[in-house]
Amino acid sequence: MIRIAALMSSEHESYIWLSAMSASRLFSILLVLLVFMAPILLLRASSSEDGASSAIKKAEEGMVSAYQAVLEAERAGANTSSLVSRLNVAAEYLAQAHILFRAGDLNNATRFADLCFENAEKVRPEANQLRNKASMESGIRFRFTMVGSVVSVCLISIAGFLSWRVFKRRYYERFLRMKPEVVSDES
Repeated sequence: MIRIAALMSSEHESYIWLSAMSASRLFSILLVLLVFMAPILLLRASSSEDGASSAIKKAEEGMVSAYQAVLEAERAGANTSSLVSRLNVAAEYLAQAHILFRAGDLNNATRFADLCFENAEKVRPEANQLRNKASMESGIRFRFTMVGSVVSVCLISIAGFLSWRVFKRRYYERFLRMKPEVVSDES
């Protein structure tokens, strides 16, 4: 029995030794894996940050081009109030994206930046369309004003000429009906 206990005790010690060795091997393997995986994990985190940063930059550029298109439409005389309100919503999305980016919530920052870009991209063609429409209407108004001015000047000239002729005829008729009187000169 002593032999069996000695065998059991030796098995138990070897099991403990193998367990300790397995744990140290497992720790070593995990450490090596961690060392090799760290650059990949850091690169992924860095690329996620770069993705959010580029999405925000793209949204900012979209906002700038949309605001310029709306400004051109307004200069052409278009009513841009609805476009400006939609751009304000897009600006709120961009501000939220900046806040989330600084807070470290890169997924939501990217989502809000994409929402901002989509809204800005929808506004820009509408602004260009309004600008073209306002330019056409402005051209039509200019032509109408020019034609109206020429017609008005012609009508005023004709009315003045006709009035002058009527006045002249009446004046001559009155003048011819007058009888000359001789006035004595007593001086």
